[in-house]
Amino acid sequence: MEITWLGHSCFRIRSRGAAIVTDPCPPSSGYTIGKPTADIVTISHNHENHSYVKAVAGKPVCIYRPGEYEIHDAFVTGVGTYHDAENGATHGANVSFVLEMEELRVCHLGDLGHTPTPNQVEEMSDVSVLLIPVGGNTTIDGATAAEVVHIIEPAIVIPMHYRTEVTKDELEPLERFLKEMGAKDLEPQPKLTVSRSSLPHEMQLLLLDYRR
Repeated sequence: MEITWLGHSCFRIRSRGAAIVTDPCPPSSGYTIGKPTADIVTISHNHENHSYVKAVAGKPVCIYRPGEYEIHDAFVTGVGTYHDAENGATHGANVSFVLEMEELRVCHLGDLGHTPTPNQVEEMSDVSVLLIPVGGNTTIDGATAAEVVHIIEPAIVIPMHYRTEVTKDELEPLERFLKEMGAKDLEPQPKLTVSRSSLPHEMQLLLLDYRR
């Protein structure tokens, strides 16, 4: 499996049987994601920075609701969560997605705004790669994100949705999350290539560089 960060909360996740794009964002977000081809697009909530489907090539199936879906060789579970810590009263609903391909489970939390409940965590169990927002404001911040990481216990953690030199949203930078995780001297990688057999034995924090 290959995971590439295209910017903001948008990733391209490719296996031998399917290609998935998560939360595609428009140029107005500050990122240029190109025209990735996908079989599936997951949309965590209906904000343009997370639902710009016209940027995706092909004829993808768009998933934006909780539930279980089997498309091509991918099994997708949408987990109903919230965009804030008040059960959606401020920013509404959010869908976190668990994507199963090639014996790997990738969890994209979308714009999660709270610590997941035990039932939600159960649906996110045995996660190989966790894609987690860390920039605060409309999502969990660095401190809460670190707490969520330790609750879910993935093999690999990749932060997203934080301030970069091109971000238009008011988001916190990455440093607070890294400090909370006790991480330093990490160099961003262009992509992650991973298989079930190559998963680390201890949790690994990985930074990806966004598409430029």
